[in-house]
Amino acid sequence: MAVTLSESPGKIAEESASKTPRSAVRYPPRNLSMSMSTLFSISLAALLVFWAVGAYNRLVRLKNTIGNAFGQIDVQLKRRYDLIPNLVDAAKKYLQHEQSTLEAVIAARNQSRSASEAMRSHPANAAAVTALAVAEQALSGSLGHLFALAEAYPELKADQTIRDLSEELASTENKVGFARQAYNDAVLDYNNAQGQFPALLIVRLFGFAPSAMLRATESALERQAVRIQL
Repeated sequence: MAVTLSESPGKIAEESASKTPRSAVRYPPRNLSMSMSTLFSISLAALLVFWAVGAYNRLVRLKNTIGNAFGQIDVQLKRRYDLIPNLVDAAKKYLQHEQSTLEAVIAARNQSRSASEAMRSHPANAAAVTALAVAEQALSGSLGHLFALAEAYPELKADQTIRDLSEELASTENKVGFARQAYNDAVLDYNNAQGQFPALLIVRLFGFAPSAMLRATESALERQAVRIQL
């Protein structure tokens, strides 16, 4: 480009700038701040999702632990439910005038078995736990009454079949007690996890309900294992 002496340097610079292509000019990205905020939001959402999944899975795992612990109780309860009718049948010939007592034992046994079957489907359900505890209390009471009556019948106490069944029943009662403790420990862990923040948000969102500990009886005296001395 030819430059005449009459043209000023400022004018020459303006003409050169006006002829520079727009593609050669670099401007700072206008959406840089927007991109950073979007990336932060996505990262935060991902962290929240990962945390929620982890908290949910932990609650499910603890709830399944309760089910496994009740399975150990259920095995021993089934064994006891099988032993009680045999014990009653063996005692019938000695307790012919105590039919109401024998019938009460069988009725309490059937009620407890039904409650156990209901709890088997929902081992962490507080209402099912309470129903089983009430049924177990009634069964323990009826068995205690039966064994108290046996003290007045020397022939019944001397019967070898009844003695063997009584020993098996006492052993089963002890195993139920140990299994119940493991169940209650699992329930405590589950309930503690539910009450902690921020896991409490997941509990409310997905409807996790607290469970209840399994109590065989109400009073301290009744909670003692059934003593069988024949």
